[in-house]
Amino acid sequence: MDANELLIFNKGNELVHQNFIPKLDIKSEKIEEILPKNLIRDELRIPDVSEVEIVRHYIKLSKINYGVDSGIYPLGSCTMKYNPKINEIVARMTSFSKVHPLQDENEGALEILYEISQMLGEITGMDGFTLQPAAGAHGELVGLLIIKKFFETRGIVKNKIIIPDSAHGTNPASAKMAGFSIIELQSNKYGEVPLDHLEYALEQGDVAGIMLTNPNTLGVFDRQIKDITRIVHEHGGLCYYDGANLNPMLGICRPKDMGFDIVHLNLHKTFSTPHGGGGPGSGPVGVTNELIPFLPIPCILSTDKGLVCDYENHESIGRIKAFWGNFSIILRAYVYILSLGGNGLKRVGQIAVLNANYLKTLLKKKYHLPYDRICQHEFVLSDKYLPNDITTEDIAKRILDYGFYAPTIYFPLVVNGALMVEPTETESKDSLDKFVEVMNQIRDEALNEPEKLKKAPLNTPVGRLDAVNAARKPILHD
Repeated sequence: MDANELLIFNKGNELVHQNFIPKLDIKSEKIEEILPKNLIRDELRIPDVSEVEIVRHYIKLSKINYGVDSGIYPLGSCTMKYNPKINEIVARMTSFSKVHPLQDENEGALEILYEISQMLGEITGMDGFTLQPAAGAHGELVGLLIIKKFFETRGIVKNKIIIPDSAHGTNPASAKMAGFSIIELQSNKYGEVPLDHLEYALEQGDVAGIMLTNPNTLGVFDRQIKDITRIVHEHGGLCYYDGANLNPMLGICRPKDMGFDIVHLNLHKTFSTPHGGGGPGSGPVGVTNELIPFLPIPCILSTDKGLVCDYENHESIGRIKAFWGNFSIILRAYVYILSLGGNGLKRVGQIAVLNANYLKTLLKKKYHLPYDRICQHEFVLSDKYLPNDITTEDIAKRILDYGFYAPTIYFPLVVNGALMVEPTETESKDSLDKFVEVMNQIRDEALNEPEKLKKAPLNTPVGRLDAVNAARKPILHD
């Protein structure tokens, strides 16, 4: 292996210290008099690497990185769309980047937070928003805590949440974390919620609500959505809309109009803010009028004296993050919404659906499509009928050799060998055609050169890893 591909901790020369440090020209202090004893170490486990080698190391890593600026990123259920650079320019303006939530004069920042709350309300139909949640799953937890508080204040015991098997994986985790038990509903042959199963699950009267992703992770819109929310409401429950898949719905339909009471949005998906790499994200939560009292504090209110922060709401679930959320991420989404306007956002949804259906129609000629119907933003293929025992993992690894990022694999769990593809609206027809060409070539290799797929990736800096052994016997740096 090339030395430049080693970890930074495996580089350096332990024998020769080449870094030049000028002689100290001020009075020195004993380290024991400055730091507590438990923080004093005999050695620092950092490599002895010169500045130029450090720079070269990380520049090389950056060149082999892959992101939405590199090419198509068809990661299903993640909406890896291009992040317009105007968002970054505005977010880096010193009037925003240097502002602090504790300074006396921050009316401009508050106005942006208030205005985007109004915008998100118009987009979703919801009456009130909190911008505090730092991610989608964080937003889910907030929504579930609101549901819990809603029933607690009324002295009603409801401790279960219904979640379809086509929901996002974080839904059951969030519900469990909020103290609910989970009732899982199996999808019908159309990938939708069976109404008779829903009715049966609600009969006991202990269900607080349903968490639903629509369109779901199969990429299909549940055509019975208004019946679903009506049935849940008739049994005294609330309806939670997981907005992670909102992209194809923009300007077309709104969660509140479908009958939902709560929605969380992923600004790092639908509204083009940076996505992945550990964050930061943003998962605002919107609610109907009845649930506004339970939103986290502080709330930003518009009064005759201007915008004020209200901390006095005693029905609130409390604060769930410092200050008002990830401001710079919210600011980027604000710029994106203003840049596109209402008509532009609607076109985003339309092109996202068009791109997904275009890809689906071409790829289903050579790959199995379990749910063959018009999709929304994404669709799910499977490894069924692939020759020579080729698996979804083999396909995904081989895609890397052609310079593309692989789709989501083995999710949703309702499809064996799932390969979930979401192109987003930012990809051109030329980009989509190149992806189809690669997928078709890989399908031909599966038939004629299966060993290539079994050993893939062949052209990446690191080859195929032993995933099972890595999971069971990980080598961790101490």
